[in-house]
Amino acid sequence: MAAEQGSRSLVQNTRSFVEDCWAELHKVTWPDWPQTRNATWVIILFVVLVSAVIWVMDLVARGGINMILSIFGAA
Repeated sequence: MAAEQGSRSLVQNTRSFVEDCWAELHKVTWPDWPQTRNATWVIILFVVLVSAVIWVMDLVARGGINMILSIFGAA
C-alpha cells in the first residue's frame, strides 16, 4: 500500500513538474529570425577571434621555447 502511494505521488509530482515547465516555456520570448542570425554571426566572429589570439599565443610560446632551447644547445 505504501508503494502505491509513493508511486502515485511520484506520478503526480512528475506531471506537476512537466505542467510547470510547459507553462514557463509559454512565457519565454523567443528571438525572431534576424535576432537569431545576428547572434549566430556574433558567436562565429567571437570564436574566430579567440582562435586567432590562441594561435598567436602558441606561436609566441613556441618561439620562446625554441629560443631557450637553442641557448642551451638542445635544438
